[in-house]
Amino acid sequence: MNFQIHALPEEAFKPLFALSDDELRARDGRRVVADASGGFPCRVSLQDAVEGERLLLLPYEHHRVNTPYRASGPVYVRENAAQALPETDEIPELLRRRMLSLRGYDGKGMMRSAEVVPGVELEAAIARLFAIDRIAYLHAHYALPGCYACRVERA
Repeated sequence: MNFQIHALPEEAFKPLFALSDDELRARDGRRVVADASGGFPCRVSLQDAVEGERLLLLPYEHHRVNTPYRASGPVYVRENAAQALPETDEIPELLRRRMLSLRGYDGKGMMRSAEVVPGVELEAAIARLFAIDRIAYLHAHYALPGCYACRVERA
C-alpha cells in the first residue's frame, strides 16, 4: 500500500509572522524560541526546530469536517520553514523518533479505527489501517501531547 504524507501548507502561516505580538495573541498564538532541540516539531517543514530557533505556536483546525471529530489543536511553525514535500512512502525523520497515534477516518470524517505505534513502525501501521476499505485518510498525532502532526493519504 503506497501512501503520501502531507505537511500543513506554508502559505497558511507565512503572513502570521508579520503580526505584532498583540495581533498574534488575539488569534491565541504566541512567538516562542526553542529552548532545546527535538521538542518543537514544525508542522510545515516536518523538521524539529533547533535550540534558539524562533517559531509560532498557535491553534490550527486540522480536521474541518461536519462530524463530532472536527478538531483543532496547537501547532508549531518554524519562522523560516520550507514546505515539506515527502516522496511517496517517505517517512520524515521527525516522525520516526516519536510515539504516534494514528487515527483512520472515512470519507465523511468519521473515525473508524486508531492505533498507537512507535514511529519506527509507522509503515506497518499505515498499511494495517489502509487495509480497512472504509478508511479514506489518516491523521498522525504525537501520542504523548496528543497534538496533530500530519495527514496521510493513499498514494
